[in-house]
This record gives sequence, structure tokens and C-alpha cells, in this order.
Amino acid sequence: MAGTWSNLGKQPGVNIDTMLLLTDGRVFCHEFQSNRWHTLTPSDAGDYGNGTWNTVQPMPDNAAIPGSFGGPTNAPTFFASAVLADGRVFVAGGEYNLANSNSNDTLAAQIFDPRNGHWTAIPTPPGWDGIGDAASCVLPDGRVMLGQFDGNAVALYHPDQNQWTFTSPKGDSCSEETFTLMPDNTVVTVQCSNPNHAEKYDIAAGKWVSAGTTPKPLTQPCNGGAGEVGPAILLPNGKLLAVGATGNTAIYDPALPAASAWTAGPTLKDKAGKTSFPMDAPGVLLPNGKVLLAGSPAPPCNFPGPTTFFEYDPATNKTQVVASPPSGGAGVSVFQTRFLLLPTGTVLYSNNSSTISRYFHDGTPVAAWKPTISHAPADLVPRHTYALSGTQFNGLSQACSYGDDAQMATNYPLVRIVNTATRKVRYLPTAHHSTMGVATGTTPVSTTVTVPGNVPAGQYSLVVVANGIASDPVTVKVAP
Repeated sequence: MAGTWSNLGKQPGVNIDTMLLLTDGRVFCHEFQSNRWHTLTPSDAGDYGNGTWNTVQPMPDNAAIPGSFGGPTNAPTFFASAVLADGRVFVAGGEYNLANSNSNDTLAAQIFDPRNGHWTAIPTPPGWDGIGDAASCVLPDGRVMLGQFDGNAVALYHPDQNQWTFTSPKGDSCSEETFTLMPDNTVVTVQCSNPNHAEKYDIAAGKWVSAGTTPKPLTQPCNGGAGEVGPAILLPNGKLLAVGATGNTAIYDPALPAASAWTAGPTLKDKAGKTSFPMDAPGVLLPNGKVLLAGSPAPPCNFPGPTTFFEYDPATNKTQVVASPPSGGAGVSVFQTRFLLLPTGTVLYSNNSSTISRYFHDGTPVAAWKPTISHAPADLVPRHTYALSGTQFNGLSQACSYGDDAQMATNYPLVRIVNTATRKVRYLPTAHHSTMGVATGTTPVSTTVTVPGNVPAGQYSLVVVANGIASDPVTVKVAP
């Protein structure tokens, strides 16, 4: 069996591309080719399908963007993004600006604070002349890794200090690559300008080293530039599924020496048996342990539609074609699509249009994958902040991936409460997670949770949710 689709009951009314999951349970959505952002708040029943859409403050103008590229309006298309450990949102670069057809690789970075709805410009990496559609990844200590779009430099943004430092140079250009955080304190990427080779960043050592070679080519070169690639997803078994723009896939085992770390995965084939090409494509780890993928037909470098959808099963190392979204949602090319894993375990699907769909997977998560709560306060007071501790608050994976830009990882804890009497659902904002790592196992971790002033008094069931998988509940009381 496989999952099913449905469209949201309430639509945004604007074209949406990148989506990020805020730590207060809202979805933060970028309006395609604009400086505007919107939020989707779930209903009182916890349902995103009939949630409420609101528009937030637009991104501020940037005088460094020339008028020939639509400046000073800062309206990025294809950019780096992340939710930080303190709950704020990091957005940097842009391959294009507004609807301008000329690549300008915007040199701009900013942070959005969901608590006050304001954007703040931040410095850009020293010496860079652009950021563009950069690869990025949040490290376990909260720093943001940002790859140079046209070189082998890798910058690290320190949110607490609002400044940048640099890693050792990468082995090749960062252009078009996908950075994936692993449990062994490394970041793995398949090299797009050096076919079949992979490398990893050793966070503790602060340097890049070889991660071996893939059995089959994963990168698809186009027009003489760096090869394109697909998503790369850390699986519950600790291995990495790397999806190639060629339709080939490969499995990386970090427990093995680099020379033997890679084995072949399945080639993505549509229902007609033709190879499907996930060039700049999304992927998402479902709570049942399978991976939802997408691909486009040939010829690959023309980026044609329609999109074909697949589920990969790690237990069998095979893929199957699954149904497409309703209302023509598969008619676009795969690079226009995005997947975001919700705390309900369903997947939001956007495709640069005003129609957003949800994918409902079958099956259930393994019990050992759930977060566990070891400490939670029994009594909560509105407008106060509390500490929660336990294990696996960050889930087993970043869960969401894309073939270079549009990073939408969800490896951080959300707190959901349900009123015992009214059954109304609320998400309480979390922040200051003790780690932004993945698959932390039995290591104790913690986060802070704030009770908004408008939460009604009463008894509630509280769970910690990571990557769509909820902990066992604990009972708490909210004071008048």
C-alpha cells in the first residue's frame, strides 16, 4: 500500500514555493517571486487543511540589489533557508530576484523573528560577491553552514554572535550540492562538479575529507555547468539515501570505511518503465520510515513535467510509483515542487502555485523512534517559560531535503497540547534547543517552551513532536 492525497480546504490565494515549520506549529510560506511571506496556522482541531492564512511583514529592501535585477526590492527565488535553534528563521541569497530572468545570485541575508513578526538584515560572508541558490545546513551546535554558489568556500554563521567564520576549503565547488547532517557529527555531500565522488565535513575537526565514491553517477551535468543532483535523506537505520538527478540512487553507510561506504540503490522508473530524473527535487522521510520522492521525465536538462511521485522502502531497497496530487498538482516540473513534513505526520506539497496538497502516508512509526519526555512541569502559567527534557527531541533525521536550495529541515522539537475537556489543540513555541543534531539516541536533550497569554486554563495532554512523530503524553495543568 501507499499514501493518499488531498488538497487543503483553505488555500493561500497566492503562489507558494518554500515552506518552513516554525517552532510554534505554524507553517511559514514564501510567495513565489516576491518579498512576501505568509503563515498557515492549524485549526483548533489541529488540522492544517482548514487552517488560517495570514500575511506577515515583507522582507526589507536591500540597496545592494541593483535596479537591473529588480532592486532594491529583495524578492528571492531559489535561496538558502533554515529554522534556527532559538526559533528564528534564516534566509540568505537568491539565484534570481523578483521575476528577473537573469541570474544575479543576490548577496543578502536576513532573519525573521516569529515572536514579533519582524525581519532583520544580517551580515553576509566576508569577501563573497553573491550567495545565490546556496546549499546550507544547521549544525548540531546551532551554527548555519552555507556553501559558496560558485566556489569551494564554506561559511559558518554564528546566530548568537551575528558573525561569520569559515571551514577549511571543500574539495570542489559547492554549486548545486546537497548538505545532509549525519548522527556521527559530520555533514555529507555528493560532489556535483566531480562526478561519483563524495565528501564530508568533520565538525569536530573542522575540515572536509573524502567520503568515498558512488557506484553509479548521481549528478546530471547540463549546459556545461556543475551537475544537478536530487535530495539526500538520512534514514532511521542511520544510512543515507542519496538521490541522483540521473535517476540513480545510492546508499551511504557512515559505519564503513570510505572506500566501501557506498552501495547502489534503485533507479527511479515511472509506470512506463522510463527513468525519472529528480533534478533539483524534494524528498521527505515519512514517519513510517519510507521516503517520498519526486522526479521528472526526459530529456532531463529541459526540466519537463509532469512530476512522478515515488516511495522508497529501506527494508526492500526498492521504490514504487505512488499516486499524484489532485487538481493537476503533478503537471509542473519537479524543480518547482517542495515537501514539508508537518507535526501531524502528513506532508505539505507546494509547486509554485496557489494550490497546496497534503500527502497522507500509510503505516505507523516504530515505537523506538518516538521522543521521550523525562521531565515536564506539572503546572504551567501563561506568559512563563519552562524547560522540558528527554530523549530524541530532534528526531532521527532532518527529514526534508532538496537538491541544493530550499532547505526545510524539521529536526527540532515542537510541543503540542490538547485540552482534555474541549479537545482544542495548541502548539506552544519552543526555543533554545540543547542540540540541532539528529538521531541523538539515549543522550539527554532539552528545550524551552513558552505558554502564550491566551491559552485557557484547564487540564491538557502534552506531547513533544519531532519529524511528525509524537512522544507518549504527559498531563499538565494551565493555571488561570
